[in-house]
Order: sequence, then C-alpha cells, then structure tokens
Amino acid sequence: MLMYKAYCLYNIAICSSLYTDSKKGRYKFMWAYNETFYQIYPIGFCGAPLHNDGVCVPRIRKISEWSDYLQKLGIGSVILNPIFESDNHGYDTRDFRSIDCRLGTNDDFRAVCEDLHSHGIKVMLDGVFNHVGRGFWAFKDVQKKKWDSPYKDWFHLSFEGNSCYDDGFWYEGWEGHFELVKLNLQNPAVTDYLLDCVKFWIDTFDIDGLRLDVAYSLDHDFMRHLRTFCEEQKPGFALIGEVLFGDYNLIVNDEMLHSCTNYECYKGIYSSLNSMNLFEIAHSLNRQYGPEQWCIYRGKHLMNFVDNHDVTRIASILSNPEHLPLAYGILFGMPGIPCIYYGSEWGEPGVKAPDNDYALRPCFESPLPNELTEFIKKLISLRKESDALCNGGLPQYLDHQSPADL
Repeated sequence: MLMYKAYCLYNIAICSSLYTDSKKGRYKFMWAYNETFYQIYPIGFCGAPLHNDGVCVPRIRKISEWSDYLQKLGIGSVILNPIFESDNHGYDTRDFRSIDCRLGTNDDFRAVCEDLHSHGIKVMLDGVFNHVGRGFWAFKDVQKKKWDSPYKDWFHLSFEGNSCYDDGFWYEGWEGHFELVKLNLQNPAVTDYLLDCVKFWIDTFDIDGLRLDVAYSLDHDFMRHLRTFCEEQKPGFALIGEVLFGDYNLIVNDEMLHSCTNYECYKGIYSSLNSMNLFEIAHSLNRQYGPEQWCIYRGKHLMNFVDNHDVTRIASILSNPEHLPLAYGILFGMPGIPCIYYGSEWGEPGVKAPDNDYALRPCFESPLPNELTEFIKKLISLRKESDALCNGGLPQYLDHQSPADL
C-alpha cells in the first residue's frame, strides 16, 4: 500500500507550469479551476422514492448533515444532480421552479444552500435543458389542446403521426427515450423561459454554477446565450457540460462553457491500472495537455473523475482494490478539476445494471470515512495549496511503467 501511495504522490508532480493567456499574458481565473468538486445524486442520497409519490418530505436537508464532513474533507463545491419536480429520476422534469416534493420545498433547499455556503462550499445544480418529462406542464398543455396549445412549438413534434403513448401526435424523445421529451432550443420562447428559471435559481438559492446535462446535444447558440446571461446575473458563474465524446473544444471555450467532463481520461485511468500498463492514460494526457502545439486541450480545465452517477464505481471496476489510492493519485495529479462521487471516497462498490442505475445511487445514513478517505483528504489539501496543481500543464517526464515496476 505504501508503494502505491508513494506513486500517487509522484504523479502529483506532473503539473508544474502555470497557464497564462497568450493574448493577454495573464492567468485566466475561474473559481472552479481551483476547487475539488463532490457530486451527489440527491434522490438516491436522500433515500427518496424512485417514483414521484406526490408526498412532500424535507429529505434534501440531509445534505446539511454532511456539510461539516465535506468542509473537513476540503470540498470546494458540490454538484447536485436533478432536484426539481420530476416524474421519476429527476431528468424527466415537470417543473423547473419547484424542488421535487420527495426532497422537500424551495425553503428547505434554500436553507441547505445557505448552510453549504456558510461552510465555504459552493453549489452547482444540474441544468437539464435538452429535454423534460411527459409530466412537464407545457407538454401536458399540448396533450390536452393539441394544435390549439400555445406551447406546441416548444417541442419537436408532428400532428401527422402518433407517439408510442398514443398522444395523437409524434414527438422527438432524447436518443429514443420517449419518456424524455426534447425541447426546441431554437424557439426564443423556450430559451427565454429556461433563462428566467436560471435567474430564479440564482435569486432564490444563490447557486454558483450549473452542470449541463447532455451538453453535447444542446444548441450552441443557446449555450452562448446562457454563458452571457449567467455572467451578467452573477459574475464568475461556472458552466460545466456533460460530454461523452468528440472534440471538447467545440463547447469549452470563451463563448460557451468553462469546462466539461473528461470521459477520455476517465476510461484511461481504470483501463491502464487494470492492464498494468500506464500507456493509455499517459497517451491521453499527452494528447490533451502535452507541450507540443498540436496537443488539443492545453490551457483548458476539464472535469476529471474516476466514477459518477452513470457508471460503475471505481471500487468495482478496478481488478485490484489495492489500486484505489493510485487511481485517486492520478486523478489529483493530472491537469483539470477533480470531482469525487459521493461514497467513492471510502471505496463504496456499485455496479451499473443493464436497465437501471439504482445500485450507483444509494442512501447512506452518514459518511463512512476510512484510510482511503484520509488519503484523498491529503491529496485535496496538496492540490489546494499548489497553483501549479490547479492550473499547471504537462511536462514530458511521465513514466509509462507498470505500477508493479515502481
């Protein structure tokens, strides 16, 4: 174990050059770049029913019970997956202005945000703007009034067909999931409504940023408008997108998002450790951040992770559990923003099922810190104290050896 921990700390040394804006000759600051994030899926974390039962219970206040723990761990911001009124899992929104009744009320969540802020922890919400649930108020109006609904152009639909739910019209669902109704983000009425909701969240809860669900599917003009709007509402407001593939530069730039999820290196971390060959992660890091001009994400701060609410937890996907501290050492040593998924900091297992993610989103009565947690706490502290670790580049002295050789 000590050998692996030593190698973790060795990996931290890879970030040593401070990034500057070549046009202005100065460092480009965004608070999110210097923080460690902690992701929580509230419906699971708070032990809420899987399906909306219409009963209001202030379960969201459970997050406040963890605020002391998160502060001591060194967390700078939480990412809260969907919290607004929805049909089931949160990504099928009914109402963007009301907290899901299974989690409580807007007043309950306001109290949680105030508590987190008092502990020095910022709050980022999950902005689900690509689609809504079938229970969304505007879609229900279309179901009722059909052609006469003033909201029919809020969606991609046709009255010349029918849906699998026999609505009397066809509509586009997100990637074939027709319980998720795709919004028409090229309709100014839709974007105005969504931006007004964001303003409501800032004014009511004083949130500090948004994670944009399926950002790779969002209209680029909408994201440009969102960036400008949020900066006007609250300077320094952070936007981080969920992106699974492709060129991250398309949406992570000065006009759209500050960061996005780094799935390339997520895969590289666990694959390299399972194969006992660090070439894959070393290749990905060099491709993204290396010193050559062709390296594609130099100067950017992508959000790095070893697991999240959508994938098998790192403790379950690694072939050797002794590699857990090594995985986190790489995570905190590589360029970008580290994000921890709740429970994984003590090695919680969880395997993604073919048809659901319930095992990935459990409820814990309280934190269960152990030796791994203490190690991660040290990594967080080291990164927080080092501007190079938060904003550095990638010099070429990565060692591609197998962990067993070190």
